[in-house]
Amino acid sequence: MDLPAFPRTGRAHLIDHPDPEVRALAAADPALAVPPVRDPDDSVCRAAATNPSLPPEALEDLLAGPRTAEGAAANPSLPVPRMHALLDHCLNGTAAPPAGTEPPEHSRT
Repeated sequence: MDLPAFPRTGRAHLIDHPDPEVRALAAADPALAVPPVRDPDDSVCRAAATNPSLPPEALEDLLAGPRTAEGAAANPSLPVPRMHALLDHCLNGTAAPPAGTEPPEHSRT
């Protein structure tokens, strides 16, 4: 899927395939009318949440779900201000220690 020439559309017919990896490929197809965000397999739900055909209001619901949050956060249709808000939230939780703080005793070399 990371290859530039990999087809992005034309996979909707695979959405009912028994293999979840194949369904995940189909779930990200932007031509798919209704991405399967409630599939039994987590990888399919995550792929469906990345589908750019989803409207921003649907993405908000998907951002709150543990099975779909990662995919929704990576969705190219997510509005830029919302992307910045997500990044700010993540970065605030991983702040570096204040300058001048000594590292813990066991981490000194």
